[in-house]
Amino acid sequence: MWKWEADGQAKAVIAILHGAYENHRWYAWLIEKLRLEGFHIVMGDLPNHGGNARFAQVHDEDFKLYNKYTRNLIENAFSYNLPTFVIGHGLGATLILHTLQKRQYECAGIILTSPWLQLKLLPGKLTNALTSLSALTANVKLTHDITLEKLTRSVEGREEMKDDVPLMSVVSVKWYRELQQMMKNLVMLPKDEMPNMPMLIMTAEKDKITDTRQTRNWLHQQEFTEFQFKEWANCYHNLFHEGEREEIFMYIRDFINNALRRIGYIIK
Repeated sequence: MWKWEADGQAKAVIAILHGAYENHRWYAWLIEKLRLEGFHIVMGDLPNHGGNARFAQVHDEDFKLYNKYTRNLIENAFSYNLPTFVIGHGLGATLILHTLQKRQYECAGIILTSPWLQLKLLPGKLTNALTSLSALTANVKLTHDITLEKLTRSVEGREEMKDDVPLMSVVSVKWYRELQQMMKNLVMLPKDEMPNMPMLIMTAEKDKITDTRQTRNWLHQQEFTEFQFKEWANCYHNLFHEGEREEIFMYIRDFINNALRRIGYIIK
């Protein structure tokens, strides 16, 4: 877990949870933008991601490890005793929803981009058949054909995602089965079980990875008293790497500052 602290007195702390097959380095631009706005940042890499995945060949880690990591991330942010916001992208957004439903953390606000509630791009051609087989097939490997070109249409954004940790998107059937179960549980969750806190969800109009209609439907079925939904025209899945990211960042900044004002903070 790493921490980047704001210069001077911080307004709040923000925990960031990246998506599947990513690592924290992809979020260097976002981290610096938030830090310069007066926020402390807490972030790390999901189990078997980032440097830990340098020699890995397949994602087959138990989702219990992901859930434990998510709890640790949020609790690290709370240790500052400041208003705490959580930003989650892709699978990271899904893990945040799952954790909040289980643990009822009192966050000042939640920001989710391109959450995985239903995938449009499935791992492997035979995924649906394989996941219905017995446990003997659990270690079968599937390629989730996610490429940088499918994540962003920005050349600059793709360059930022290239580093010494290759994009490894091979998964086991067991891993994908656990992902499917988590997404299904969230979609079928009774609407009164999700804690009521300010929420901003943003999707991309031309997302090649997720079905954004499911995300919109899920949000509108909840009983949040304060929420915002924004779909960014022409954008691909990774909003923080798109050409519109300055505008996307301002949308997030305004959401956070408004949430702080509502709990009594004076924002200049």
